[in-house]
Amino acid sequence: MNRSILVAAAVVGLAAALPAAAQFAKPEDAVKYRKAAFTVMASHFGRVAAMANGRVPFDAKVAADNAEIATMMSKLPFAGFIDGTDKGDTKAKPEIWTEQDKFKAAATKMQDAMEKLNVVAKAGNVDTLKTAAGAVGQACKGCHDTYRKE
Repeated sequence: MNRSILVAAAVVGLAAALPAAAQFAKPEDAVKYRKAAFTVMASHFGRVAAMANGRVPFDAKVAADNAEIATMMSKLPFAGFIDGTDKGDTKAKPEIWTEQDKFKAAATKMQDAMEKLNVVAKAGNVDTLKTAAGAVGQACKGCHDTYRKE
């Protein structure tokens, strides 16, 4: 896929997501939205992590493309954590709503780590990619350990 088309599609997606919280007809729609965003983000980050961990051969272009998508996606799920979405088909712990500042700080930590991964992936060095991917993994794990039901 042409990189400019991919970037344009992601920008449109980001723009559409900004008012998303106000557009969810039902709480379960917000849950579906955030789960879908996390799934796409995890899929693309997983491709980068697999290269960083040596499970698949390193391909600088593939790493850069996937890191860019994962970084853009990292901003989307949080619009779906609105009131009423703590129940139903969700792994979200109630602490998300009682510890909003801590939850937002954890989200920001992950997003910042993703931004660094994106920069590093564009440089095409697998050794620095390993370190950056590890930081993203730790940020994700930290949030999951605190705010995600198993």
